[in-house]
Amino acid sequence: MAWIIGIDEAGYGPNLGPFVMTAVALRVPDDGRDTDLWQRLAAAVRRDTDPDDGRLVIADSKVVYSTARGLAPLEAGVLAASLPLWIDGLLLKRYVEDFYPSSHPGLCCESWYSGDTPLPVATEAADGVQARTRFTDACRSAGVSCGLVRGVVVCAEQFNALTEAAGSKGAVLRHGLAHLVRDCWHLDGDEPLTFFVDKHGGRNTYAAMLQDAVPEGIVLAHREGLASSVYSVAGLKREVRWTFQPRADAEHFPVALASMVSKYVRELLMGEFNQYWLGQVPGLKPTAGYPGDSRRFYRAISPALKRLGIAESAVWRRK
Repeated sequence: MAWIIGIDEAGYGPNLGPFVMTAVALRVPDDGRDTDLWQRLAAAVRRDTDPDDGRLVIADSKVVYSTARGLAPLEAGVLAASLPLWIDGLLLKRYVEDFYPSSHPGLCCESWYSGDTPLPVATEAADGVQARTRFTDACRSAGVSCGLVRGVVVCAEQFNALTEAAGSKGAVLRHGLAHLVRDCWHLDGDEPLTFFVDKHGGRNTYAAMLQDAVPEGIVLAHREGLASSVYSVAGLKREVRWTFQPRADAEHFPVALASMVSKYVRELLMGEFNQYWLGQVPGLKPTAGYPGDSRRFYRAISPALKRLGIAESAVWRRK
């Protein structure tokens, strides 16, 4: 058996709201490291949103989610594939505590966060149970298991501190990657770890970043270029390999799922962010936090920030 781990993020570009990065680790048969898991799990999942044949859509979150399509397809795939079992009365805070444990204490210090959003938001619980059962059955038949979902949430204050200290917001990506590599480092046994990571913008070199993240061994660069950057670690009992590539979420099933989980969690957190500020500024139109509209929203809440004694750096992400 071997581990394949996908890592992707959501919310790197906005000025408002949190940045979310997630790792999804799947345990697969030895021959599953290089196989198409969409094919192996075809009884339960598909790549395309149309036509709807009842199977879960697991793909790049930009394919699965849009404001026109709504949250339901994204939520259905995320909850069915990430929850070990369906939990009645599940709240956002429980989901975050379980899968983003290192970030939850800091998140609880945010004025806008309550974690009281009930899940599911856009799908029926009964449908979720059925989808979860179908996904689990397909994984069992293929010898695949979801061994870990782990992530980090970085809110404005920390985002700004990391960016200022390094002189670049790329430090936020390095921070998230280091956390997730360490979280996955001690997955059961000496079975190989193969990481697939969506490339960070136009960056081609990751050796120094990875060396800071690994607790032991020496990171070796095998290839660094536009198409992909590939690394391994020497001096370990187990094989460890990373591949960074553009559009990894279109090539690797666990990266697609990590992309979806990150987007789902960010959308739920933005729901609470908007709900809080709409309570402070009645009639305010919600925001997704991206440049352009974020300035409109920030200007509208500025008087409330002063009234509440909340610093600009606690809300507005500088780049």
